[in-house]
Amino acid sequence: MAVLSKSKILAYLQCPKRLWLEVHQPESRTDSSATTASFATGHAVGDASRTVYDPNGTGIFLDIKALGLKGLIAATQTALAERKTIFEAGFQANGTLSLADILIPVEDASGPAWRMVEVKSSTGVKEYHVKDLAVQTAVATQAGVRLTKVSVAHVDNTWTYPGGQDYNGLLEEVDQTAHVKELGADVTQWINDAHLIANLPTAPATSTGDHCTTPFECGFLAYCSASEPKVEHPVTWLPRVQTKALKARIASPGVQAMEDVPDSLLNALQLRVKKHTVADTVYFDSACAKAALDRHPLPAYFLDFETIAFAVPIWAGTRPYEQVPFQFSMHYLQAADQKPLHSEFLNLSGYNPTRLFAEALVQACGQTGPIFVYNKGFEGARIGDLIRHLQEEVGLVAALAAIKARLVDLKPITQDAYYNPSQMGSWSIKAVLTAMVPELSYKHLDTVQDGGGAQQAYLKAIGTPSVRPASEDIELIRKQLLAYCELDTLAMVKIWQKLTQTTDVICKEARHA
Repeated sequence: MAVLSKSKILAYLQCPKRLWLEVHQPESRTDSSATTASFATGHAVGDASRTVYDPNGTGIFLDIKALGLKGLIAATQTALAERKTIFEAGFQANGTLSLADILIPVEDASGPAWRMVEVKSSTGVKEYHVKDLAVQTAVATQAGVRLTKVSVAHVDNTWTYPGGQDYNGLLEEVDQTAHVKELGADVTQWINDAHLIANLPTAPATSTGDHCTTPFECGFLAYCSASEPKVEHPVTWLPRVQTKALKARIASPGVQAMEDVPDSLLNALQLRVKKHTVADTVYFDSACAKAALDRHPLPAYFLDFETIAFAVPIWAGTRPYEQVPFQFSMHYLQAADQKPLHSEFLNLSGYNPTRLFAEALVQACGQTGPIFVYNKGFEGARIGDLIRHLQEEVGLVAALAAIKARLVDLKPITQDAYYNPSQMGSWSIKAVLTAMVPELSYKHLDTVQDGGGAQQAYLKAIGTPSVRPASEDIELIRKQLLAYCELDTLAMVKIWQKLTQTTDVICKEARHA
């Protein structure tokens, strides 16, 4: 019997075809940048957990890359005999391999035993975490380890990092012993079924669907999608699918195109997308756009933030996953017939940029005039965070609060007034800009072309406390980040300009059709 890792058992639970491909065609897997980033986050939380559960450094860390599989199994047995906290202990039983994040020695009335903790980078316990832990528990128990308690430790995003590498409080441990016990018989079935799938001569026939992104984005999605018939107007372009009836219809066999969905199941926005996508016409309600924008006359500002979020905070006073702004771009439009002026801020020092960012923002925003953003909830929340961090600076806090009060969200205005089939059901700033002003496509940018790319560029630029990139590399990243963020706010200016033009109307329908 071939050995399947715990991760492959979980892959089977998500999709049997995914497991088969993991075993037989791993070269067909292509992980997205978001998936790669999530792996890095998981490793960072795992590293931090060792300081939390082994503050004195007396525990044992087993590195499978250095030891190899056989070496890991043998080293685990030796470590168990030493009765110390063990990180990444390896067990193999019933054709399954698992690595336990943390094993802590305990004793009860029956003698020596262990407590198992699985560390997760999420901010709460998910259903798949419990299944993960159940598999871990089954394999370790079958390998002869007596476990008295099994838990999931997740990140507590309400905790504030005090600094000094003190991460006590980063993780919240939740006992899952009873839940795992309930899954005992299921785990045995999962493992048996997974081996049956892995031993098939060909991949099981499975169509793409919601399971391709739940609970994880599958790296084989592009591979599987490529072999499926293409439709001209995919049902996946329908925005904000929330009602049970619509979800059920979309999940029905054979439903792939918008034309397969009755109009009666669609709300006004979805119906608009369907109608104009199928007809290949542009919707533009110039009166709607004018009415909304007339409430916020020029001169106006156009603002965008770039932020970084660490699961394991590196700056004292910040919380896990707190979005800390390190860059902004600002365009200022005095009059419709004038060229917009541009200002910007970017801090790549590696130190907490909060104060410098706030001061530069106040300087750039002036005293009056609307400040257009393309997600008021996001920029507003970030300004709220700045106020919280700088609450003792009365003057600065007052200025930031005034800026927050001036924010105007351009996205819902655009969504109410404009739709081009090339947006494919999305009103992201990139989709709208490409539709309205294709010559300004983000594809023309060098390297940094989206928010995730900006975050990765920032991390590369600041390096680590002990290793900083070469100055020329930092300067290159600086130019890339500045160009990307500037395009975001220039895009808002261009969208505003298009929305204020009445000559571009191609098709107009009643707003409440």
